[in-house]
Amino acid sequence: MPPHRLNQYLLESKNDINHKPIDCLVMGSEAADLDSMASSIAYACFLNAVKNDRVVVPIIPIVRADFKLRGEAVHVFDRAGIDLKNLIFLDDIDLETLVKRAAGLVLVDHNQLPDPLSHLEDKVAIILDHHRDKRLYPHAVKRIVEPVGSTATLVGEEFIAHCPNIIDRHLALLLWGTILLDTVNLDHGAGRVTSRDEQTASVLMGFCPVDQTEYFDGIQAAKFNTSPLSTFDLLRKDYKEFKSGRISWGIASILLSLTQWGKRDTELCLEFEACLDRRSLDMLISMNASRSPRFSRDLAVYSTTEVLHDNLIDFFQKKGLGLTPITLTNQKPCQRGKISFYKQGNLEISRKKIAPLLDDYFGKVIAGQSR
Repeated sequence: MPPHRLNQYLLESKNDINHKPIDCLVMGSEAADLDSMASSIAYACFLNAVKNDRVVVPIIPIVRADFKLRGEAVHVFDRAGIDLKNLIFLDDIDLETLVKRAAGLVLVDHNQLPDPLSHLEDKVAIILDHHRDKRLYPHAVKRIVEPVGSTATLVGEEFIAHCPNIIDRHLALLLWGTILLDTVNLDHGAGRVTSRDEQTASVLMGFCPVDQTEYFDGIQAAKFNTSPLSTFDLLRKDYKEFKSGRISWGIASILLSLTQWGKRDTELCLEFEACLDRRSLDMLISMNASRSPRFSRDLAVYSTTEVLHDNLIDFFQKKGLGLTPITLTNQKPCQRGKISFYKQGNLEISRKKIAPLLDDYFGKVIAGQSR
């Protein structure tokens, strides 16, 4: 059976980068979530379709091995019939060299270049995004930055307005699934959906031979399914790193309770220690959230020194996290440093709220040490 239109385009674009001039590279954000990846692939296909003699190449800005960490993307790409062999990941290319070769760069689902590429701002030709517009790159020839629920909505609008004949069930499943996830199944109660999301989703749904609720539930389940992932995978799946002066720390957000995690892996401390060494950190924190049987939060803290660890736990308690110690059975001890596990009583404090608290705390620690 010949490949469908989207796979055929992806295969041709991957082959073209080796022996043809590149008109456009299309790249989503560094987060490489479903919206970024799906929208960049679909928009690259759109740009190629409206002028099919152009070489337009989508780039997935993560290494290939990290794709499996995004369960929702794995599910949607599989339903859309996308052959992962046709995608271009960071470890397939030298990104900076490729950007320099290209005539233009298209930013999708973000509107600012990542720091390593910031010196190539003159390459930015098109921006398609739904986040706050930072008003960068005024020389860009096309700029669509709109407050919709999903960038996939903006991509869908482009297809519907300019080349609706290109839409088939594969493309529709890719974009429709992304819109459903970003808008929580078009739920107004979630505060994300707009009328434009609804309109675009309605058109795309007409090409999709699946029930909306069934499709959304499958995507949502895949997003929260951690069973295929090792502790190494979990600690890097949704991870952010910070630095205050000489102190570096990382926070992993993990959709699994500490009790469940401890049953799956009896070497959590050794895994934390290995992650800390790989990233040259002073401290590693995991913020765990579980929805079974009801929503709850846990916290694990690992530090290279007992003093740094204990002082931070005291700080967290003063800030109202409401930490209650948890004992995980059969855990192998740390070779060095200290780890501890807690039930978090205050469910309102997420990583987004705790990161600035830590930045302020470590700043004061450093200032105190320097006096």
